[in-house]
Amino acid sequence: MPPRAELTDADRWILDRVDSLVSEVDGHFDTFEFAKLADALYHVTWDEFCDWYVELAKVQLAEGGARADATRAVLGRVLDVVLRLLHPLMPFVTERLWTTLTGGESVVVAEWPTVPGVPADPASAARIDALRKLVTEIRRFRGEQGLPPGRKVRAELDGAESTHETAIRALSRLDEPGDGFTPTASLEVALSTGIVTVRLDLSGVIDVEAERKRLAKDLAATEKELAQCVAKLDNPNFRDRAPADVVAKITARRDTATVEIERLRTQLAGLLDWTA
Repeated sequence: MPPRAELTDADRWILDRVDSLVSEVDGHFDTFEFAKLADALYHVTWDEFCDWYVELAKVQLAEGGARADATRAVLGRVLDVVLRLLHPLMPFVTERLWTTLTGGESVVVAEWPTVPGVPADPASAARIDALRKLVTEIRRFRGEQGLPPGRKVRAELDGAESTHETAIRALSRLDEPGDGFTPTASLEVALSTGIVTVRLDLSGVIDVEAERKRLAKDLAATEKELAQCVAKLDNPNFRDRAPADVVAKITARRDTATVEIERLRTQLAGLLDWTA
């Protein structure tokens, strides 16, 4: 395993998370809080390692050379520790996986993981948190615009961490702008490191003008729904005479319409007036 100073932000982040997991699991075993123990193992293994680090590792492995070798070492280290921690809860699966991975005799006789004592790197963690938030917001925006998950679109990234741009594009399915790039949609994402502006060229991917008209129609209908709900709730006769469950239902419709209007306005704002 290379020194952590030579590893990427993603590598240092996941190693720190696994070190923290070892301490957390030990604490839950000491206090017999097995539900919390299982929840901690699930969260780090699935939500952080599988859902994020494995995807980031694919980008690093594609670089080849020393970067790929270091990534493989980190993957091996994390899998080794996680399987040993999971063994008391999932003995048969972890036994098969661990012996296949390590070539060891049995995870049953393997040493229990310990924290190596390397200081955590909060700066790397903050940068990876920012990357995860940015990718999540881009994916959400793509979904709202009806883009197929695997469809790549051309985009500009303004304000993103330069060392992470390759990973951001890979995880968000964004191509380089290239010649003839014409932004038709944009979003701004506020991160701890600053504001990142993402401009996308959706021409040829979706009918931008038709999408604008659809959103505008939905917005008008929802604003009408909100106005009707507000009018009823502001009417003293309605509030005094209507059954409580009816008032509650109208109130819920008002709140839902308010949230939906904000969502639709945000989507409309994201679709640039490319016809201008």
